Amino acid sequence: MTGAIVAALYDRLAKEPLAPGLYLVSTPIGNLGDISPRALSILARASDVYCEDTRHSRKLFAAYGIERRLLAYHDHSDGRDRLRIIGRLQAGGSIALISDAGTPLISDPGFKLVRDAL
Repeated sequence: MTGAIVAALYDRLAKEPLAPGLYLVSTPIGNLGDISPRALSILARASDVYCEDTRHSRKLFAAYGIERRLLAYHDHSDGRDRLRIIGRLQAGGSIALISDAGTPLISDPGFKLVRDAL
């Protein structure tokens, strides 16, 4: 896809309301241009975005002009952190979960959050 097409899709999707729920968002492995317009749209509209390393994820957000606070959810997060996130979901939040690269749940701590959210 050309940059103009991606930008047009992103603009269209970013205007639609984001339904409450837990969104598992894949992020690029190596090339920041490999992210989908839908993923960008979710990241731009989620009420909370949880990631393994805020410094790493901030680079992705900066590249696409996404101004959203990043919250840490990583190997050292505990059950209280998961309960807080689940509470936000139950209150109607739209929560995005991303990993440092690739899809959340594959060799990262996101599986515990999804397991407990089900």
